[in-house]
Amino acid sequence: MTSSAVPSSNVAGAAEGVSDASEQEALQRDREALDAYSRTVTEVAERLASSVVNLRVTRSTRRGQVPAGAGSGVVLTPDGFLLTSAHVVAGQGRRGRASLVDGRELGFQVVGSDPFSDLAVLRVDAADLIPAPLGDAEKLRVGQLVVAIGNPHGFAGSVTAGVVSAVGRSLPARAGSAVRIIDNVIQTDAALNPGNSGGALADSLGRVVGINTALAGYGLGLAVPITSATRKFIGSLMTEGRVRRAYLGIAGGPRPLPPRLQKQLGLDAGVEVVEVVSGSPADRAGLRPEDLIVELDGNPVASVNDLQRVVVADLIGKSIPLAVIRNGATLRLHLVPSELNSRHP
Repeated sequence: MTSSAVPSSNVAGAAEGVSDASEQEALQRDREALDAYSRTVTEVAERLASSVVNLRVTRSTRRGQVPAGAGSGVVLTPDGFLLTSAHVVAGQGRRGRASLVDGRELGFQVVGSDPFSDLAVLRVDAADLIPAPLGDAEKLRVGQLVVAIGNPHGFAGSVTAGVVSAVGRSLPARAGSAVRIIDNVIQTDAALNPGNSGGALADSLGRVVGINTALAGYGLGLAVPITSATRKFIGSLMTEGRVRRAYLGIAGGPRPLPPRLQKQLGLDAGVEVVEVVSGSPADRAGLRPEDLIVELDGNPVASVNDLQRVVVADLIGKSIPLAVIRNGATLRLHLVPSELNSRHP
């Protein structure tokens, strides 16, 4: 019985054919992924284009109104409420004009500004604006696609896309001598162009999950998250022109609990104290960096949002209990929140 050998050239040719086919399939998948990415970004930009406005800010002087800066804003309601960054309209006597993509220019007034969340609400005289849908930043995940949309020129939006590169960041905010930490800030590699402050950071469904606020270094931007807590701030600014909040004086972030404490407390995580502001209620109560807050006023605390939901204006001036984990042991403390204002150290 004889056997016939397969020429090596045929084997090589077959292997090369398989390799070429695999490469073509990979290229096709890449093209399809790129097309899907482009479609998503385009759809988000088109959906929000009419809901993001250009702001040209002026300030009052003896010579009248003079230019004081520019930024972007997001339409909240059809009847003229806009949301932007507080630093865009910071200062006394600020007003200006909002330019829409349909060519209209409308004068705006500042309804309320909260430097401690870097959010401000404006009002224009209109009844037919297109509001942007608000999302929930608490559901964001690292690696998720986001689109930053601003309107630095008034006639066309500026669009950049990227991913959520970090969540739970902290950003210092100052008003007078008072310092507060804006917690749970979103970090993204969607580049922020000049004039984009106050514009929208949107998810892939076109829902606004953040308000672009600052650059965090080359190629990185920060956005104030839209959460249940910030929705309350926005509502207070719309109705009262201010946000009245209890002040603790800490900066913190989420931290998983050890398995033993998870079982004991029924919580997966707590809020680790990263910084304690000198002279603050937290400082007077004896809180220290690396303490892990797991309960406040009888409410479990597993995240920064849990903490913000508990620390409401009703607690100002009241002694409230809190539980922290320090060196593996549970410690009970009492803290008296003050009202956060520009006179705090």
